[in-house]
Amino acid sequence: MDWRLHWLEAAGDFGPWRARIATEIEAARSLIAGLLPVSRLDIMLQRLPAAVIPEIGMVGHAYRSSLLALTMDPDNPNFDRALADGTLRRQVAHEVHHCGRMGAVGYGGTLGEALVSEGLAGRFVGALFGSPPEPWERAVDEATLRTHLPQAAELNSPAYDHASWFFGADGGRPRWLGYTLAYHIAGDWLAAVPAPDADTWVGVDAATVLAAAHRGILAARR
Repeated sequence: MDWRLHWLEAAGDFGPWRARIATEIEAARSLIAGLLPVSRLDIMLQRLPAAVIPEIGMVGHAYRSSLLALTMDPDNPNFDRALADGTLRRQVAHEVHHCGRMGAVGYGGTLGEALVSEGLAGRFVGALFGSPPEPWERAVDEATLRTHLPQAAELNSPAYDHASWFFGADGGRPRWLGYTLAYHIAGDWLAAVPAPDADTWVGVDAATVLAAAHRGILAARR
């Protein structure tokens, strides 16, 4: 697994955190290698305070099968904790799963496909680290979730508002609703496929995962 780190430091260097960040990424790489082969990967690292998740001082983003970015704000009061408690490793694993899926079947262009991709990435992290759902994967309770379930036409729409569904950007939906719903959707599928192999983790068809969810969380849709 050839992973190359590219430090973008014109906007601010990583100073004393650089070695720790590299160590955490290497720890993630070693774990991921046992479950999901990703042979070549470029990882951009940058400091952009306004672009991170405030609760952890960092955020990941996958661009294609061979490229992801990790954006961090070492001045964020939550950054040191997130660096020490495995959050960075889990961010890496989440985005690496996205990269693997992009190289297999693609992230997807509809709401349903995006929910599947995000849910699978979250469940992959949980399987890899034995970790509980991230804050964005348990952001709303089940009752609230059920009042915001998408209709079939919405699931199949390529014109959905990603920022609204996943970030509550327009105020019409709770923040992180999409990530929580995605985690439930992938969980319904995983209940029937408890030990996916590498190809299945990244290559399962979105329709297959959604079919399991129609018997689970989506069955409550009105």
